[in-house]
Amino acid sequence: MHLKIRQIDNQLAIIDSGTQLVRPRMKMQESRRLEATAELVAQRIETLIMDGVLKPGQALPSERQLTQRLTVSRSALREGLQVLRARGLIETQHGKGSFVANLIDSSVSTPLEHLLQAQGRTLYDLLEVRELLESEAAQLAAARGTEADHIMIRRRFQELEDLQMQDAAPEQIARADHAFHSAICEASHNPVLVHMISLFNELMLSTVRVSVQHLYPDHDSKRRLDRQHARLCNAVTQGQADLARRAAKEHIDGIRRQLQEMEAKQVRLEHARQRLNGL
Repeated sequence: MHLKIRQIDNQLAIIDSGTQLVRPRMKMQESRRLEATAELVAQRIETLIMDGVLKPGQALPSERQLTQRLTVSRSALREGLQVLRARGLIETQHGKGSFVANLIDSSVSTPLEHLLQAQGRTLYDLLEVRELLESEAAQLAAARGTEADHIMIRRRFQELEDLQMQDAAPEQIARADHAFHSAICEASHNPVLVHMISLFNELMLSTVRVSVQHLYPDHDSKRRLDRQHARLCNAVTQGQADLARRAAKEHIDGIRRQLQEMEAKQVRLEHARQRLNGL
């Protein structure tokens, strides 16, 4: 009897020992699966940020919405968000939720930005850069843009027209003009190109401010710009890639030439005034 009891005790001890070995292994596997899923969650949200679907300062959808859209558990989602927080891509505010971090701090002017802003000749250099980048962006947008992109581009174009009809403040018109061009860039679906342009967002916007300030007051110049905007909008939304590229190039090049002509005219007037006054 004692022998049988000892045998049973030994068998139970063996079973219990085996169970203790299996449990840590199962926990380790579960932990690895959770880490892998969390990394997948982080990558999918990173892609949304890179593609401009989620923009700096924008609130992320709720946990319930994200778990449904990403088809993951709440614990995996939270781990994924923690990965993004560690990478500095999202910020969480207590009681408010998670937001996309400001990837490019526009409140801090870099030395290069300060140097460019301090040099008057930079305006034409920036317009050259805009011509190069935005003509390519327009071509890509026409080739790759989705119907959702087209709706956004048309909406931005209409907003620009509405503000002009309302005789809005120049700053409002400049921002609407810039938003129209930005919508086309985003429709290129090239996140590197979009982020390159956004690096100098304020400098690019400054060129639009100059055109609004100096060209919009002139009726003929404004009408020319309106036609160019309409041609660009139609070419991109109708998928005419080559025409879109030419339209963007001609638009920026036209702005540069008109500003140069105005500048040259101003110089001639100044020289004539000096001769008149005997200076």
